[in-house]
Amino acid sequence: MDMSIYSMEGRGRFWNRCFSGLKRTALPMVALAAAACTQTVQKAPQVEAPPAPVPVVEAPKEIPQNRVALLLPMSGGTARVGQSLANAANMALLDVKNTNIKLTVYDTAPGAAAAARRAVAEGNKLFLGPLLTADVTAVRGVAKAAGIPIISYSNDAEVAGNGVYILGFQPDQSIDRVVRYARAQGVERFGALVPVGNYGQRASGAMLRAVRESGGKVTAVETYERSRAKLQAAVRRLTDYEARVARASQGGIVRADGTVAPVQDRLGPVSFQALLIADGSQIASAFLGPLTQYGAGPGKVRYLGPELWNAEPGIRSVQGLHGAWYASVPDTRFQQLASRYRAKFGGAPSRLASLGYDSVLLVNAIAGDWTIGSSFPEARLRDADGFAGVDGIFRFGASGIADRGLEVGQVGASGTTVVSPAPRTFAKRPGA
Repeated sequence: MDMSIYSMEGRGRFWNRCFSGLKRTALPMVALAAAACTQTVQKAPQVEAPPAPVPVVEAPKEIPQNRVALLLPMSGGTARVGQSLANAANMALLDVKNTNIKLTVYDTAPGAAAAARRAVAEGNKLFLGPLLTADVTAVRGVAKAAGIPIISYSNDAEVAGNGVYILGFQPDQSIDRVVRYARAQGVERFGALVPVGNYGQRASGAMLRAVRESGGKVTAVETYERSRAKLQAAVRRLTDYEARVARASQGGIVRADGTVAPVQDRLGPVSFQALLIADGSQIASAFLGPLTQYGAGPGKVRYLGPELWNAEPGIRSVQGLHGAWYASVPDTRFQQLASRYRAKFGGAPSRLASLGYDSVLLVNAIAGDWTIGSSFPEARLRDADGFAGVDGIFRFGASGIADRGLEVGQVGASGTTVVSPAPRTFAKRPGA
């Protein structure tokens, strides 16, 4: 078909041809001609519009970042602590606004070594965590093979070294600090009650060193197992009760009314002026009855406690422990962090949450020397000037254990009063 009929000019020529024939044809042919012309004209074919092109969506390009793995128990019995650490770490990252750092959480509860291998495969160059000693042991081989440092939240000094840095609170440091403070206040003779096991050994060793180095004297140390009968027996031995009774029984003291004072009233003082109870406040309060019975009760002896007491607000309700001293990391900034945490997550954080926050502050402080994609600059962790965080100043020595600046607090009915502030630098370690 001649498609020219679909133009204006073509339609004109077509109809002229049709009607020019009518001039020479009889009238009956008009209808036939018109019909012929009508049959010739057709509508233009309807051509469907082509479909709109599908927009090409490019996959978002991943921004190059230094990847940091959080190895934490996110399930199981310690999940609450792990979640607190993870939440606080992410709070810190938001606070410092460092977009060059990417945190990824890996659950260590199903298997710490497997979590570490997955973190290595995904390009992480630094491990924050694990929390538990057993998990640190499981992870360290994976980390060493990959050349990745570990900054663990454990407080077990036994696993420190060879690329493992321990950020957790050390009981021996708190004992050293409170003993030196007591010496500065005039205490010369010390006793200690320490639990059976590794923790007790570390506590007694720390006290013996601190007393010896500060010029004091340890007169009595007893270990115990955590049962009421065992606690009482330990106090009886600690106070040398049998020998004191024997000495008091040798001669009676005649009262003004002519009666002889009971032996209990004639007992001499115990051999120590201050007593370290290296345990939580619940066990410390259980000791108070036997200590009073055997002549070492409140008012006669100054009680000293470990870092554990800082995480136990209920200690203020134990009247017999009012006046006791203990050393810990500064608590003011943690309370501020806890308030923000509750507002954001709707619950109270674990006291260890500050370790998660401070570990990210530590990474951020070093991040200026950490080229994206390269190994973490591990040597910077041993900066002699140390670092500052929610829990005060800290630094890592050659041992890989965090050395901390601690304060000394005194237990009271309304809470803890700071009697010796924490240092702000490592230039001078406080004795008082």
